[in-house]
Amino acid sequence: MTTTPPLQWATPDPVSDRLVIVGCSRRKLATNRPAPALDLYLGGCVPQLRARLGSHPAHRARIRILSAEHGVLTADTALRPYNRPLDHARAAELRPVVSATLLAEAATAGMPRRLLVVAEPLYLHLLGDLLDNNSLRPKLTWIPTHHRWPEAEATLDEWGWP
Repeated sequence: MTTTPPLQWATPDPVSDRLVIVGCSRRKLATNRPAPALDLYLGGCVPQLRARLGSHPAHRARIRILSAEHGVLTADTALRPYNRPLDHARAAELRPVVSATLLAEAATAGMPRRLLVVAEPLYLHLLGDLLDNNSLRPKLTWIPTHHRWPEAEATLDEWGWP
C-alpha cells in the first residue's frame, strides 16, 4: 500500500510560493493552430494578466487558467479554440479533475502560501478541495469578476510582481 506524503508549504519565495488562477473566457484568438492558453484567451482578465506577466517566465509559470473544457491549464498549455461554457453540471464533473491536478502540483512543488483567484463564483467551486485542506490553506485573495482588475493588480503589487 502506497501512502501519499503529507503536503508541505512551498519554499518561501516571492514567486514560487504564490499562484494566480483565473477563469477562461468566451472570447478566444481566431486560429486553427494550437496557441498557448495565455495567448488564446482574449476576454476576462487574461489580456491584462498577459500584458503584466506574459513576458516574465518565472511569473508566467505561476499562472493557471481554469477552463470549462480542459480543467486546469498552465499559461503555456497549447490548445485550439473551443466553445464550452461552465455550468453547474460541468463544474461538478471538473472539480475532482481540477483538485487532483492542483494537489499533485502542490505535492511536487509545495502548497502555495498565497493564492490570487480572479474568477466568477462557479469557477471558485472548482477549487473547493484545494481550499478545504485544514492543515495547509493558502491565503486567498478572491476577486469575483474581471471588471475589478485593479484589485488584482493591487495584490500583484503587494507581492512585488512586475
